[in-house]
Amino acid sequence: MTLVTRIQEQLEGIDIRFKEPLKLYTYTKVGGRADYLVLPRNRYEMARVVQFANQESIPWMVLGNASNIIVRDGGIRGFVILCDKLNNISVDGYTIEAEAGANLIETTRIALRHSLTGFEFACGIPGSVGGAVFMNAGAYGGEIAHILQSCQILTKEGEIETLSATELVFGYRHSAVQDSGAVVLSAKFALAPGTHQVIKQEMDRLTHLRELKQPLEYPSCGSVFKRPVGHFAGQLISEAGLKGYRIGGVEVSEKHAGFMINVADGTAKDYEDLIRSVIEKVKEHSGVTLEREVRILGEKE
Repeated sequence: MTLVTRIQEQLEGIDIRFKEPLKLYTYTKVGGRADYLVLPRNRYEMARVVQFANQESIPWMVLGNASNIIVRDGGIRGFVILCDKLNNISVDGYTIEAEAGANLIETTRIALRHSLTGFEFACGIPGSVGGAVFMNAGAYGGEIAHILQSCQILTKEGEIETLSATELVFGYRHSAVQDSGAVVLSAKFALAPGTHQVIKQEMDRLTHLRELKQPLEYPSCGSVFKRPVGHFAGQLISEAGLKGYRIGGVEVSEKHAGFMINVADGTAKDYEDLIRSVIEKVKEHSGVTLEREVRILGEKE
């Protein structure tokens, strides 16, 4: 019996797509094929896939909804799990619980609808709740660590566990989930009662700032670099004269130098080459070594 047949038989009923181009799903619009792309409908389907992959010694990874990543042109071997269908959001008093695939921006809008404050900082961050917890996403002085109460994870062995915010040992764009090989399934956020109009005004203000400063009209991987101590990455890149600097189809945004945008059918290699070149040129100009925030996954073509 072939592996494909075993997958079809043992994981029957789960949405699995074979040799699927990942550029159809990534925010950058680049990325080669996944051997087996999985879109589970719930945490139990995800656990079944992980347990099967472990049993068959097949590599697996979760892409969340593929916002702050670059998938290489050679694609990804094994199972690639997208969480788009795990997107339930519920409100209980001052607590919001959201599944990993829930859209982060939509989650902040639900907080607004219930006049709950604390989530405003995330109102323009693209991506999923799971990805936001994984990397302790933040903006405008707020971050996930400030409001997370607990989260459910799927361990790399395929077991479901609950972790408190303390156990996640949050740091700058970092959580313990990154080190353990586990996957975020859902998260609970502890918010506070607020005034609908005040919350809305703050969200409108932050959305306006984001639209003014960020190249939202182009495919991109979001903020490329971590903030260097005592500096801003975008400012260092701009001071090095790199706005509009381009390799292949990818260029440093004229609007915000901390972003790299896909302007002309760029490839993952274009992104990687541009990132490497920007790091070198900024180091030459300012002496500061930029550190990548965006994750690069998969194999070179």
